[in-house]
Amino acid sequence: MDTPSILSHVSLGTNQFEQAVAFYDQVLPTLGCRKIEEFPGAAAYGKLFPEFWIQTPFNEQPASTGNGVHVAFIAASKEAVHAFYEAAIAAGGTSDGEPGPRPHYSPAYYGCFVRDLDGHKIEATFWDAALE
Repeated sequence: MDTPSILSHVSLGTNQFEQAVAFYDQVLPTLGCRKIEEFPGAAAYGKLFPEFWIQTPFNEQPASTGNGVHVAFIAASKEAVHAFYEAAIAAGGTSDGEPGPRPHYSPAYYGCFVRDLDGHKIEATFWDAALE
């Protein structure tokens, strides 16, 4: 299978599985994603394939966040970036950077940053090719 992606999937640990699933159930549809699979302690989201997992850690130790680590989701438009941000805040996330241009990355880059319920940094980003 030929795919433009370089990753198979990303997994984030959670200490509050049911709440984390409710959070991502509300946030990820703003980007056209849906829950594809769910098992005890694990749920996978994507458009066609399970690309993003939220789960209790396999080793049964508490989940923790990594400094400097974040997961960026592709948005189809600036409006989708805003919808993602608003849904994340409404679902209990906290802002780590409101929607807007990030010219220090590129004139084409538009995104937002949010911390999920476990403190993981997540982002929605739109690449406006017209500004390249």
